[in-house]
Amino acid sequence: MAVTEPAPAPPLAAHEGILRRQSLRESAARTYARSLPIVPVRARGLTIEGADGRRYLDCLSGAGTLALGHNHPVVLEAIKKVLDSGAPLHVLDLATPVKDAFVTELFSTLPRRFADNARVQFCGPAGTDAVEAAFKLVRAATGRSGLLAFTGAYHGMTAGALAASGGAEDVRVTRLPFPQDYRCPFGIGGEAGARTAARWTENLLDDPKSGTPAPAGMIFEPVQGEGGVNPAPDGWTRRMREITETRSIPLIADEVQTGVGRTGAFWAVEHSGIVPDVMVLSKAIGGSLPLAVVVYRSELDTWQPGAHAGTFRGNQLAMAAGTATLAYVRENGLAERAGVLGSRMLASLRSLAADHPCIGDVRGRGLMIGVEIVDPEARPQGTGTEPPPDPVLAAAVQQECLSRGLIVELGGRYSTVVRLLPPLTLTDEQATAVVDRLADALAAAERSPHRRLPTGSLR
Repeated sequence: MAVTEPAPAPPLAAHEGILRRQSLRESAARTYARSLPIVPVRARGLTIEGADGRRYLDCLSGAGTLALGHNHPVVLEAIKKVLDSGAPLHVLDLATPVKDAFVTELFSTLPRRFADNARVQFCGPAGTDAVEAAFKLVRAATGRSGLLAFTGAYHGMTAGALAASGGAEDVRVTRLPFPQDYRCPFGIGGEAGARTAARWTENLLDDPKSGTPAPAGMIFEPVQGEGGVNPAPDGWTRRMREITETRSIPLIADEVQTGVGRTGAFWAVEHSGIVPDVMVLSKAIGGSLPLAVVVYRSELDTWQPGAHAGTFRGNQLAMAAGTATLAYVRENGLAERAGVLGSRMLASLRSLAADHPCIGDVRGRGLMIGVEIVDPEARPQGTGTEPPPDPVLAAAVQQECLSRGLIVELGGRYSTVVRLLPPLTLTDEQATAVVDRLADALAAAERSPHRRLPTGSLR
């Protein structure tokens, strides 16, 4: 592949003008730009260079989209090959060699028992589009309208996905408890908490007076990402599969962020060994470009022609980049690598807790890691024993990270979980640098005065 000279960076003062114009012209709904006021101009792997000449280690990775980091050579080569071939870039849902190669590679990575009896639907280019398509699919197949979702979930920003995420009212969505150790909704945590959550779900479904609409499906994340990096216990996941299977409720696994090796397995459902009825896939499957699909058990394929469509569901560049990414992760064992390196990083971060009492919990799976920031001096609220979350300190930690050249995201119910989503190509040396910079940021944020919010309003 020919190497072209990178475009020159804007003058050092120009980035301030760019940021100012953004704040004046873009929507008040913008998010990342508020906490990360940088102007990226070049990037490769883990590293981003801003227009101000500063370099950053990017542990946001496009919210998990960049499995191979920025501008990986195999991705660039795949895109260039399509561009140089003269192939059409926009084909709706027509068959093309590029699409055929993508589907073949995708199916080769899926759990065998699932792939052998699966269909795929290309929909709009975002994960939330795939979630909406999955809801539409199971409602059409079952003739039922209700949905089962979990507290702390995040499935997207369109109306149906937002309702399943708890961000909008929808009488058809029944909210179920999601098990977690640190802030267990039942106050017990561990296996006992997971068993109680499963029993709660079972009783709700079997109680004719529960008020639960007949469910067309249950949607869950194998690891809740935006909800605070909460891994679903494997035993609980298997129990959800049993509960839904015996009641003929399609189980939808939202692997938009957990897929393509992120958690230490190619697909996060493989940790528990379950076979879902539907998988929602996006982010990394497009190799950094917009692409989303729903893969589902063929018995659910009751749609009529045109029942679900989308103008930009034939993105050839994304399919080529996605094929290259999927193959590279598979051939180079990057899922297994993520599991090993992620375990090391979790251990290193947990060792910081002794020196940083503001670390309430460190959790995650593979290279999907969260550090919850709390106020250790405040008394626990309600019936819990954990210190209350400290969103102002968490924001200070994020800003101290940025000043040290480390890009991280905040998540969780109160935006108090520092999230790390580095690319799967992360090296040992880079992993150490990430942990070191985060440790320095924690120390600096703890030293600096910051206004603490009234903790009574956080629980």
